[in-house]
Order: sequence, then structure tokens, then C-alpha cells
Amino acid sequence: MRVYDKSVIKVNANTEDGKVVLDTEGPLSAVAKPIIKRINSIFQEEKPILSEEESITFSTWVPPMPGEVFNRMISAQVASILKKRVPDQFSIGITGRCPNNCIHCGAAGIVADPELTIDEINGAVNRALDLGTYYISFDGGETMLRKDLARMVDAVDKSRAVAACFTSGFSMNEQKAAELKRAGLFAAHMSLDSPDEKEHDRVRGREGAFRDTVNGVKNVLSAGILADLFVVVSPHNIDDLDGFYQFAADMGMHEMSVYEIVAVGRWLEHEDEVIGEKDVKRLADFQKSANRKPEGPRVTAFPYFLGPDQFGCFAGRRWMHATAGGDVLPCAYTPLSFGNIREEDLGVIWERMGKHTAYRSSADYCMMRNPQFREKYIHTIPEGERLPLRVDLQKD
Repeated sequence: MRVYDKSVIKVNANTEDGKVVLDTEGPLSAVAKPIIKRINSIFQEEKPILSEEESITFSTWVPPMPGEVFNRMISAQVASILKKRVPDQFSIGITGRCPNNCIHCGAAGIVADPELTIDEINGAVNRALDLGTYYISFDGGETMLRKDLARMVDAVDKSRAVAACFTSGFSMNEQKAAELKRAGLFAAHMSLDSPDEKEHDRVRGREGAFRDTVNGVKNVLSAGILADLFVVVSPHNIDDLDGFYQFAADMGMHEMSVYEIVAVGRWLEHEDEVIGEKDVKRLADFQKSANRKPEGPRVTAFPYFLGPDQFGCFAGRRWMHATAGGDVLPCAYTPLSFGNIREEDLGVIWERMGKHTAYRSSADYCMMRNPQFREKYIHTIPEGERLPLRVDLQKD
């Protein structure tokens, strides 16, 4: 199956023993070989969530192949080899409002008043697409509190990007899910903090939060939207990995994504309560073990995927995030603003970010787990300062 076709490079995909294998042709084939080899090594360890005769969907984080959006993804990978920065993913906060009061909320304290308008959001999304983005994710607060979310999803050019959203499941009823499906939502990343109902509700600070997730997952799946269980692991819940996986499997979800808790927001003072290298190794083993199973959801463990053995940290290099107040950050978990989309062009801000010392070169793992980075940039945020902190390049 030809999945990418340009004059300088062509990429073919074949399925061998249920695994996807890519090969290349053309003048840039040798240049692209390292990234294709890395992708193939991932494919060999893992399984796609959907494999049909003329289409393969590897993950809720990867556009289906073949297709125009998958072509853009390959172009972004080639660009990375050529040392060109492309924001593969653009996530944008569309509200700071949320019915929950999570003890680990990373968005807590971020100013989102006034919230971005739908025109400002759509304008930023279109500009990100111009910069090469192929994955748009709408973030919160709780995204379902924006009554115009479906209009935002509908406005995303589906020939250039897939659109996803994060949600706790709050108010994700049948009507809302069907509306989002008609608008073209590719995937819903649905968060869970514990497979135990009482513990999840405790962490969320609201009784009924677990039931919201369960009902939301059912409605998303019924509407035909890809469903991903988004789990933020900490030393407090990492022993529940099997329970999380069983929840996703029992619900019939397509994927389970694991992110790491970051000492930011309400967790800012808990730097000693984050995961370490042994935990990352454990998550890598968990991912590989789960993805060897012929049945059940695939697993994507981001601390491993964005680590030294895979792709390294994406923040500020292949990912940028805009808050619901318009500030542009390297990622959703780094409270450093390089500009505001209400004041400047997103492309100008993206270029500025790439000139910053911390983001000029690659990083083997999450920068927010780096003590030197935190000491220099995060610990210097004055108490009571408006967040995110505006970066001053003159002091870089």
C-alpha cells in the first residue's frame, strides 16, 4: 500500500504477521532511513488499533494511512531529520472552566479571562496548519463546557489535520457525542485517575466524576469516535496499571495512553512525588507487554515514547500549546509563555520559541522533570505572578 507519494520520496506500507512495515523509495530514501527504521521498530513492538483492507489506524495519536493527513505526518518526520522545526501537534485550551477540582490539575492558576473566542481559536488552528501541524487537540478545563466545540471541530481542515479533544466525560451525552462525530472528531482522550470509583472521585474532588467517565466512554464509542483512556500516572497510582487497562478493555476502548504527572499547577510543590527512571522502564515494559496481546486496547506510554530510546521531549520542538487565554507554551505542562495569539502571529511566536536556549536542541526526556531546567525557569516564578510567566529572551 502506497501511503506517501512525493517526487523525492515514496513510502509503502505492508502488513506482515499483523504488524505494519514501512519501506521507502526515491532520492531522499537514504536520508529518511533512520526515521523509517525507528517507526518500524515501534510498529514491530506494537499493534494498530484498526486494520482494514485499504486503511490502517495505528493510534488515536496518528492519522490513518494512507491519506493526506498521514502524508503531512511523514513530511513532518522528514523535516525533523533535516533539522526543521514543525509543530506536529497543536493543542489549544478552549476554556479554563471545569466542574472538577483535581488535586493534580496542571492548568490551575493559568489565567484564561477572557476565554478565547471561537474566531480566535479557529484562526490559531488554521495558522498552526500552515506551520505543518497535522494533529489538533482541543483541551481545557473541561472542553464539554464550550457549547461551540463542535463548530471548532468542524472548522478544522480535515485534509490537513485530524481533530481530537480531551474530556473527563462530563456532559458527554449521546447527543453531544453524535454532534462531535458529525463535525469530524477523530478521537476523544478521556481521563481517569483511578479504576476505583471512590478514589477517582476523591482525586477529582467531585462525587459522580467516575460515572461521568463511564457514561462518556459509552456515548463516544456508540457515536463511532475513537476512544482513548488518558491516564496520568504518579507514585500514587502506578500500581494500578493493570486495573486501568482492564477498565479500558472492559469498556471496549481503542487505546490507553499513559502520561506522567508533572509538578506544575496544583502539583507544583510536589516535585518529590513524580515518577523516576525505574517507573519509565516499568511503563515501557507494560506498553510492550500489552501490545503483544492480539486483543484489547493498544497502550502508548508517553514517558517511554518521549524518552531517549524513542523520540525525546516534543515540547517546544514538535508540540506547542495555547492556553484558553491565548498564551503560547512549549507544551500544556510548561508554564512559560512565548507570546499571545491575541497580540502576535502564531508563526512568529513559534520561531521565537525555537531560539530559546532550552529549545534550540533536542532533549532526551521531559524538560519539566529536569532539575536544572526547573531551577532556572520554574523556581524563579515569583509567588502570585500571573501564569504563565512571559519569557524574556533578553535574559535567556
